[in-house]
Amino acid sequence: MTDFKAMHIPGRPLVLCNIWDAGSAVAVAKANPPAIATGSWAVAKAQGYEDGQNMPFARFLETVIQISDAISLPLTVDFEAGFAQTDNGLFENLQRLVAAGAIGINFEDRIIGGKTLQTREAQASKINGLRGVEQNLFINARCDLMFDGSDLETQMTRLPDLIDRAKAYADAGADGFFVPGVTDPALIEQICAASPLPVNVMRSDDTHSIAALAALGVARISHGPAPYIQAMQALTDRAKAMGSNLG
Repeated sequence: MTDFKAMHIPGRPLVLCNIWDAGSAVAVAKANPPAIATGSWAVAKAQGYEDGQNMPFARFLETVIQISDAISLPLTVDFEAGFAQTDNGLFENLQRLVAAGAIGINFEDRIIGGKTLQTREAQASKINGLRGVEQNLFINARCDLMFDGSDLETQMTRLPDLIDRAKAYADAGADGFFVPGVTDPALIEQICAASPLPVNVMRSDDTHSIAALAALGVARISHGPAPYIQAMQALTDRAKAMGSNLG
């Protein structure tokens, strides 16, 4: 995990093209990235499920094993909220995920099946428990405080709470802080400056270049479901083109 952790440098971000199965992992690996990362939305969709832990954990784990077996790069997995209702279940699932080949996880503070978040204290306790179970794991603590379609003014009012969560998660043993839903450059820069953890943002389109995000102090850039959506659209377009040639 030490080498993977060292890839998270503010201003020189780790850039990840999120994958969803063994085939997409192999395709991305051909581009020689430093690591491979899954995205929960895409993993679920590729197996016929909706995002939000609707995919059975056994099926999810099988997919992770297939991905890990197909590549030789470090693999970080979107673990959502752990696919468990109890802490013991959470910790058992983590151990199985690490045994499958994961060296890192995203772990979010959204409550399973709902729109509300765990309290700061409850989520920090879970992160601390995960750290106790796996010492050599990169824990990317995802905070969904900004990921609800809220406008910039609302997001700015939530900034103090966001930073308090970053500090609590860091104290609990997290290695990174993932904040999906933020796109305003000034806000991103403030988060990067105030967070005690290297900051991960999600880039879903070309609104901000990788260089621009790097200049704001971002340490990790992921792309969420965008690669899957683009790949599936390309496949649909290809199929349509084939059909149009029949006549």
